[in-house]
Amino acid sequence: AAASEGCCKLRRMPSLDIRRVESRRDLKRFVKVPFAVHRDHPEWVPPLIMDRMAFLDRRKNPYFDHAEAELWIAERDGVPVGRISAQIDQRWDEYRGGNDGQFGFFETIDDPEVAGALLDTGCEWLAGRGRDRVVGPMDFTTNDELGIQIEGFDRAPVILENCHQPYFQRLVEGHGFTKAMDLLMWHLEMGKLADGLRFHPAIHEAAQKSLDEHGITIRSMRRSDMAAEMARFHEVYNEAWGDNWGFVPITEEEVEFHAKSLKLVLDEDWAMIAEKADGEVVGAALTLPDINQVLRKMDGRVLPLGWLRFLRGRREIDVVRILALGVKKAYQHTGVAAALYVRHMQNTDPDGVMSGEAGWILETNEPMNRALEGMGGRVHKKFRIYEKRL
Repeated sequence: AAASEGCCKLRRMPSLDIRRVESRRDLKRFVKVPFAVHRDHPEWVPPLIMDRMAFLDRRKNPYFDHAEAELWIAERDGVPVGRISAQIDQRWDEYRGGNDGQFGFFETIDDPEVAGALLDTGCEWLAGRGRDRVVGPMDFTTNDELGIQIEGFDRAPVILENCHQPYFQRLVEGHGFTKAMDLLMWHLEMGKLADGLRFHPAIHEAAQKSLDEHGITIRSMRRSDMAAEMARFHEVYNEAWGDNWGFVPITEEEVEFHAKSLKLVLDEDWAMIAEKADGEVVGAALTLPDINQVLRKMDGRVLPLGWLRFLRGRREIDVVRILALGVKKAYQHTGVAAALYVRHMQNTDPDGVMSGEAGWILETNEPMNRALEGMGGRVHKKFRIYEKRL
């Protein structure tokens, strides 16, 4: 009997529970799940815990003005082993049509049971609210972190970019999710090691044309007038990306919310406005110093020494992320985008920037992908958005 009892103990599997986030304490556990999942992942960068807490705060993030969401944590014997969100966005319904829900913030250990339980929980919540398709991951929208990483695992994530391990793709696809769209991250060599002449000559010609023939100038955003500058960016962003797959216009309140969270990161040299002589804004670019180079040393905390590491480390950042670069439709054939590209290259040497990442770029966005190839870029990471019928 003793031997039989001992055998049973050896075969015992830890119980798996999916718990809904209901309190601030739960929310902090939700935020910290990736710290456990990626404990041994050499490229993962810990996010700032207080930043993630604010982003998920229903009282602070204006996303919740037009959406509802639930968050869950997977636990084995009380130890977090995964997480997921499910959300319904009224603006997605309005601009994309259909009857979709989304999932996001997906993290899991390499365990089909955990991944399946999380995905089932999110899908059941959405189906119970009449949704017939789920799309994701989106944290929370296509204006936030997106996708499951499927290539480029030897590369560190840059600012506002997810970081996954190869098994994520296997677990999601093994649970019946199929590809909806791939997103590309382009690597660009910059600075003195990448002479601007490496650009295809057509890019230089188009840039000069926009200046000479159309009277368009490129200037840095003014920090002293940042609220108005972000309003100008907002105007361009919603028009320039309006026809893209999955795009949902960002609200003015959301722009202000994101601008506040990026205030310490934003660099005037890398935030650009393209405008005509009469002040009409025709294009914009928002490029961010890759603060992940600093965050990876802070373990998600600003105290006791986090701020000191941040202030010291940001001077050594030599990578940028071209997060958004767009031109209003009426000016998309005037060389404005080319002029913004060239301005990026001109900014690299003074700031000591040696490389950059541009993305996400839809795999179907041929003009942008051709332009990045013409700049000497190469795709070095891919992310995938999935879908599943409910």
